[in-house]
Amino acid sequence: MASTYTPLGIEIQQTGENAGTWGTKTNTNLSIIEQISGGYTTQAVTDGSDTTLSVTDGNTGATLAHRVIEFTGSLTASRNVTIPLDVQNFYILKNATSGSQNVVFKYASGTGTSATVPNGKTVIAYAKADDGTNPNITLQEFGGDVVDDTSPQLGGDLDMNGNDIVTTSNANIDLNPNGSGVVNLVANATRAGTLRFTEDTDDGSNYLDLKAGAMGSNLAFTLPTADGTSGQAITTNGSGALSFADAGISTGKAIAMAIVFG
Repeated sequence: MASTYTPLGIEIQQTGENAGTWGTKTNTNLSIIEQISGGYTTQAVTDGSDTTLSVTDGNTGATLAHRVIEFTGSLTASRNVTIPLDVQNFYILKNATSGSQNVVFKYASGTGTSATVPNGKTVIAYAKADDGTNPNITLQEFGGDVVDDTSPQLGGDLDMNGNDIVTTSNANIDLNPNGSGVVNLVANATRAGTLRFTEDTDDGSNYLDLKAGAMGSNLAFTLPTADGTSGQAITTNGSGALSFADAGISTGKAIAMAIVFG
């Protein structure tokens, strides 16, 4: 009985076959296994058509028989890269094409799921060969931008490393989206926690500070004086009165009140 081959090209030799060449074929099989387990290769993706990956029975070098595949080329539209229906493997895929287009890694036919690799991103794709007609490929992205995750979560504290959190599209930074919970600004031994509302120049003027001092001290509500003015105003946005409810006003200094007539 003649040799048979696995979907990734490894030769299955029959007992007593290939006398004199058994060792060579075995070495080739071992080389194929090595590239499947950890091999890296590149695959040019053609802009005008899809790219079909095929197996090379009994020989090394088949693109689909490598663990890591980096797609190259220049694209003006999303293109497909296909594999045979019986291939079962997992791949690390990188879209290194130019043109800001996706590469879709999928089976040659059927309606099973596929793995879309965004431009510049790297993913793990599990080719399952779980159906003879409509097999599925499952994608797991890693090393991508947070923008690709619609519900990112932290497993611990976020260390800003001296950098800012900035929204560049005039969107809100909502620290309390569900209307519950507490936003804590935690003071350390040398620095009080401060919530500052400021203009983007952050030059010490036109800001509002809410600052907590040492444990048990009062909350400081500060308006700037560094911009050259002698005083600041707290005004309402409209005709309503500025109210302090029932708490009243307590101060160690005299409160000056002025009525200005227009």
